[in-house]
Amino acid sequence: MKKLILSLLLALGVLIMANGAPYSAPSSDFVLIKGGSFTMGSPESEDWRSNDEVQHRVTVASFYMSKYEVTQKLWREVTGKNPGAFTGDTLPQESVTWLEAVEFCNALSKRDGRTPVYTITGNGTTVSWNREANGYRLPTEAEWEYAARAGTTTPFYSRKVPGAENVNFYGHYPYQIEQNYFNNEVLETRPGVYRGKTMPVGSFKANPNGLFDIYGNVGEWCFDFYGEYSVASQTNPTGPSSGTRRVNRGGGWNDFGKNLRSAYRAAAEQNTPLYNVGLRLVCNADDSVKGTITTTEIKSSANTTVKKALIIYYSWSGNTRGVAKEIARQTGFDSIELELVKPYSTNYNTVLNEAQRDQHKQIRPALKTKIDPKKWAEYDTIIIGYPNWWASIPMPIATLLESYDFSGKKILPFCSHGGGRFGQSLTAIAKLAPKAKMEEGLSIHYSGGSSLSKDVEKWLKKTGVK
Repeated sequence: MKKLILSLLLALGVLIMANGAPYSAPSSDFVLIKGGSFTMGSPESEDWRSNDEVQHRVTVASFYMSKYEVTQKLWREVTGKNPGAFTGDTLPQESVTWLEAVEFCNALSKRDGRTPVYTITGNGTTVSWNREANGYRLPTEAEWEYAARAGTTTPFYSRKVPGAENVNFYGHYPYQIEQNYFNNEVLETRPGVYRGKTMPVGSFKANPNGLFDIYGNVGEWCFDFYGEYSVASQTNPTGPSSGTRRVNRGGGWNDFGKNLRSAYRAAAEQNTPLYNVGLRLVCNADDSVKGTITTTEIKSSANTTVKKALIIYYSWSGNTRGVAKEIARQTGFDSIELELVKPYSTNYNTVLNEAQRDQHKQIRPALKTKIDPKKWAEYDTIIIGYPNWWASIPMPIATLLESYDFSGKKILPFCSHGGGRFGQSLTAIAKLAPKAKMEEGLSIHYSGGSSLSKDVEKWLKKTGVK
């Protein structure tokens, strides 16, 4: 009789698992994030706020979230490979695409006897999410921000601005360092170490929800396509049903402090691996959310070959101008230098204040340079050049991106920098020109020196331009 009862219980257990339950924490490495309502986005008064962070009220159901970012050890156990730029079992897995992250969630679910969440069709173009399944998944943008904030409304989960001693990021530039420095104010957080690599997960203190490295180390893929927020109140939002880029949150080891904010949004194409982006796992805590969400990637209509291209750039010191001239010399493409109605000062210290102010307030300086719309329509490829200013694009480039239609065009970015390479400039371009196809960029240290010609030639060949 006992054997019969045991057999029935075991059979019932199998049946329960097959139907997508129980909704229990997979292990002690997961914490329960109790559902509730919060204000998503940032107030207009928040330093370094972007225009895509419009505040709105959001309610989310309870869910389990992993304390740690997925490690290289776990990724290798499930996939049999490690594409990371850094190597170490306890390091967070990075250099994986959004689609690879989704496939990993399904594979891990199968391994652990849970019901896979995602159905992937059309070579990854269409991804459907069974919201009742108990398998592993990526958090939504709303879930990520709700968990990161831990009940706070400030830029970070702590009123004290995170420094390099407790977060792995580009520690030379903590939050507010620029305006504090230039205005000779008292620094709340001073510049710290820049480690230049990922650190083992759990190296720093967790947030009040028990989540380690929610800021820094690696950015974390979310389920949502990038798009404008609705100002209306929402319950368990999942983002647009289609788009060109997926969201990642939290900032990484090479991000400035301003990009660690709870509200900051980064985005990249779902097939693009990023060496500062990984993932954190989530699974349902109950069956309160029903139905299936289907999302479809919008493929760019940009031509694969370059027919007619325009080199357009902004240069203050002349470094970017030199790179642009070398590209023009090797290609023969049309070239235009952006001029402003009100140019920045030629004085270095003054321009630091002016340019930092424009970035800080997201000002769009008026362009003196105008391009005839009919002429613009003839170009299928736009090669955009700029200096890296505070890990992003100068605001004249933002004006350019918002002034012309980039739909169906291919963008090849290049920048001059003092050590920060692209920073978050590629994300900034992607968000301002979502209907364009972004190709691999070229970063040049200052003027490029004696290797400039070879570096440009290599890049042009790699991108199919030459």
